[in-house]
Amino acid sequence: MDEVLADTLAEHIARYNRDHTEAVTKADLEGKWLWEIVSVDRQERLEGYLRSEDFFEDLPVIEDSQRVLRELVKDYEVYIATAAMEFPNSFGPKYRWLRKHFPYLHPTHFVYCGDKGILNADYLIDDQPLHFRRFKGEGILYSAPHNLGVSKFRRVDNWRQVAGLFLPDFRLD
Repeated sequence: MDEVLADTLAEHIARYNRDHTEAVTKADLEGKWLWEIVSVDRQERLEGYLRSEDFFEDLPVIEDSQRVLRELVKDYEVYIATAAMEFPNSFGPKYRWLRKHFPYLHPTHFVYCGDKGILNADYLIDDQPLHFRRFKGEGILYSAPHNLGVSKFRRVDNWRQVAGLFLPDFRLD
C-alpha cells in the first residue's frame, strides 16, 4: 500500500518540513531513506509521525492507481498487502483510506502483515525489495527514491507501466 498506492513519503516530508522549517524534496532522497538525511536528534520525531493516529488517514493517492486497479480487479484477484505490524495505530486509518479511495476493493482482500513472504500470490508489487526475499511469486519493484539503486528485480515507475504489464489493451488516456 505505502509508496505504491498511498504517497506516504510526501506526507512524511510535508510534516518534517513543516515542523523543522526545511525544504526537503523527494529529489533530495535519491537512493536514500528520509532517515538517512535527517539529523539524529530529529529521528524520534520522524518516527513519531508514523505512530500518530492521523498520519495514514489522508495520504495522497499515487497517480493512476485507482483507475488501473479498477481495471485489474476485472481480470485478476487483487489483494492489498501492507506491512502494518510495526505501526499498529495505522490499521484503522489504512482501512478507512482504502475504503475511501478504492471502494471497489473488498475489505476481505486487505492483508495486514509484517512479512510479505507469507503471501501466496503470483506477483507482488512493492517499493521494498526486502519483501521479495521469501515471496514465492515474482516481485515487481515499484520505484521510490530509496530503491533507485536496486536493479535485481523487474521495475515499474508508475501505474501506467503496471497497466502495460497486466492490461495491454487498457488505455489511461
